[in-house]
Amino acid sequence: MFKLMKSKKFVLAMVFLLSLVLIVGCSTQTKKEEPTQSEGKKEEPKKEETKKPRIIRAGIGLNDKHPQFKALEEFKKIVEEKTNGSVKVELYHSGQIGDDRTMMEALQLGTQEMTCPATAPIANFVKEFSIFDFPFIFPNEKVADMILDGPVGQELLDKLPEQGIIGLAYWENGYRQLTNDVRPVAKVEDFNGLKIRTMENQVHLDAFRALGANPTPMPFPELFTAMQQGTVDGQENPFATIYLQKFYEVQKYVSDTNHVYSPFVLMMSKKFWDESTPEEQKIFKEAAIATRDINRKLNREANSKYVEELEKTGMTLTRISDEDRAEMAKVVAPVIEKHKEKVGKEFADKFYKAIDEAIKATSN
Repeated sequence: MFKLMKSKKFVLAMVFLLSLVLIVGCSTQTKKEEPTQSEGKKEEPKKEETKKPRIIRAGIGLNDKHPQFKALEEFKKIVEEKTNGSVKVELYHSGQIGDDRTMMEALQLGTQEMTCPATAPIANFVKEFSIFDFPFIFPNEKVADMILDGPVGQELLDKLPEQGIIGLAYWENGYRQLTNDVRPVAKVEDFNGLKIRTMENQVHLDAFRALGANPTPMPFPELFTAMQQGTVDGQENPFATIYLQKFYEVQKYVSDTNHVYSPFVLMMSKKFWDESTPEEQKIFKEAAIATRDINRKLNREANSKYVEELEKTGMTLTRISDEDRAEMAKVVAPVIEKHKEKVGKEFADKFYKAIDEAIKATSN
């Protein structure tokens, strides 16, 4: 009996030992089959986070053939190259993201970064910019350049930041000329009754009324259709714009009135500017000035070329005599006096004094 019990105990002990060996073996095998991350799996090196480039959305009303857009393409190249791609510039033409006023308001809100309007709509935000729309004040482009790039031009740009906008440089739109689909315009009386589209600018409206026309403010993207449908008889813009926008398809007559020299202002949202580093701000400013010179060169070549092209399309070109242009200037003189008060007589006098000095300097 004792031997039997002893034998049973021995068997149970052996069973227990065997079970223990199996459990340990399975556990070891499991560990081998599922190696730890530190022992069996190589950790993948962490990828360096690449910083997304900041985006400048630059919009204009004119098309992609215009010297203004060509200069913007150069601005894009310079900025992207000098920032090593940390700033990207997206270009929008033909009013794709709004007219001048809409885009300026977007700059104020910080929902768009850059645009390049003519000075006329800027006057709705800073009244002193109306002075650029005074008729017949710049006798030539050299004088205009001296004023725009000099102290009085900078004084105007310095008024933009309080409107949420940074003025980078003056570009060129050029001398504005008149087109219409009713009759040739050579003298003051020829303006009588013409429905002329103008920018949303009080000086332009008052000047054309003084000449006897019926001015109608309208966003630029709507202009072609308005002329096509007869809503307006004509419009006023530089030769390059008239040709590249194909206004010759809906207009018969063009006159070299040279009634207003129109600059563009390349401008940036102050919000975006303030979020930029001093190095980036320097790059933006230098790029704006470099492309200003490109823009002026391209624009002057284009205006000279396209006046000839307009004649080839079948438009009738009327050359205004110096005497008739002087008569037009005389008729609109009261408009200038009226708006001098609105602009600020002290500033207007300073502006005209600078013009007189520039005329003397360029005539020597």
